[in-house]
Amino acid sequence: MKLSAEITVKDDIHNISKLFEAEEKAFANERAGYELIKGKEGLVFRISAKDCTALKAVIGSITKLLTVYEKARSVVEQEESER
Repeated sequence: MKLSAEITVKDDIHNISKLFEAEEKAFANERAGYELIKGKEGLVFRISAKDCTALKAVIGSITKLLTVYEKARSVVEQEESER
């Protein structure tokens, strides 16, 4: 079964795209991958997978890194506001 999904990020596009430049876009098992597209709506992760499990793994991988970025950004902003 061929599956696809899109995740759109609308804030801090430049930094997030730089963060994901270093990441692998295709996974070693060749069951899934994604591409990054800068569009009018924001930064789009276009995900494709051969099965549900692979789709879930890619979405999880992307969202985990976005969560780390979001938490790090909030810590930096908090430290800057305390100065």
